[in-house]
Amino acid sequence: MNIGIYIYDQAEVLDFSGPFEVFSTAARICTDGTPFTPFLVSQTGETVTARGGYKVIPDYGFHNHPLIDVPIIVGGVHIAEMLKPPVVNWITEQANTAKLMASVCTGAFLLAAAQVITTESVTTHWEDIADLRQQYPNLNVRENIRWVDAGRVITSGGISAGIDMSLYLVSRLGGQALAEQTAKQMEFDWTGAS
Repeated sequence: MNIGIYIYDQAEVLDFSGPFEVFSTAARICTDGTPFTPFLVSQTGETVTARGGYKVIPDYGFHNHPLIDVPIIVGGVHIAEMLKPPVVNWITEQANTAKLMASVCTGAFLLAAAQVITTESVTTHWEDIADLRQQYPNLNVRENIRWVDAGRVITSGGISAGIDMSLYLVSRLGGQALAEQTAKQMEFDWTGAS
């Protein structure tokens, strides 16, 4: 499965690095082939400057990435991204073809802007709960939870919660044993509970 992680200028570093580590580790340790191929996608495919000046070269841009089975929309300084029609349209297009959609942190705002989530139960970074509720009052915004599985869309709280959610996605897509082995390999204390 192709796991396409959307990044942009001022994206939160662990929001994309954490899920990338989970899926790449799961692929590395899996004994039944390679279940996941994670990669980074930006709008243009050119270098992105994430939070703290962390420079990242994405694998692809919107124009040349392969089919994405599970797009993960990350958080960070997200407001400018919500105002970019090509970004919002791309997220909508991905939702039309992907098996699952996921977000980390304030990536939930981008899913909402693209109308991928409209009435579902969701979560985001604790600091942004009130804003998400205010801007999208039809969403059932949950707090004090690491991730929410709303069926076809999974959202997580901020930053490190994206690792928990990604391990959950590994369990959902590749089995509980693989998720537990991945967490152990990463020396990450994962309970499997949201």
